[in-house]
Amino acid sequence: MTAQATSSATFEQDVLKADGPVLVDFWAEWCGPCRMVAPVLDQIQAENSDKITIVKLNVDENPDLAMKYQITSIPAMKVFKDGEVATTIIGAKPKQALEKDLAAFLA
Repeated sequence: MTAQATSSATFEQDVLKADGPVLVDFWAEWCGPCRMVAPVLDQIQAENSDKITIVKLNVDENPDLAMKYQITSIPAMKVFKDGEVATTIIGAKPKQALEKDLAAFLA
């Protein structure tokens, strides 16, 4: 199971109105660390699909959302719960570190 893509057009439905926590992976094609963290997020999604939803947002294709959520460096991940940002994770991290950062949502 891989993270689905979201965009300005579907963000409200995919993220803000979603049931349960949603991790948004803000990324871009040219970002090496983004490509490194993507398979890790896919693994976390596959193992925790009942607890958290992971979606990807290309910042080059959706600059309005990147600006709105003050994305200044990527990869940046924000977990939304009930339409609000609950936590922010900056930078590529190994799976264990990401799971620790996400522990509250994976419990």
